[in-house]
Amino acid sequence: MKRLLQAPNLALATLWADQLTAAGFEARVLRAYASGIAGEIPPDQALPEVWLDDDSRHAEASAVFERWMHPPERRWSCPGCHEVIEGPFEACWNCGSPCPAAPD
Repeated sequence: MKRLLQAPNLALATLWADQLTAAGFEARVLRAYASGIAGEIPPDQALPEVWLDDDSRHAEASAVFERWMHPPERRWSCPGCHEVIEGPFEACWNCGSPCPAAPD
């Protein structure tokens, strides 16, 4: 097992581990309930962590997680009204036409 990342709270750690598992990685949350002893141990040591079962897939999982946290910028022109749309939107805010590259 190898640590992938430390999460700021249990909710995010669980969400990230579940997303990684759905993407084909064996991930688990460790230190899930260590926040109860913060003060007895340093606070940064009491945060939950996401660990991978397969050490050899650490770089691959890190790359996938990085893409999730920093998606590429998107900009497209609406085929219906020619409005320029920026961001993760799948439909035009002005006329409702779907993005030409949006998955069905």
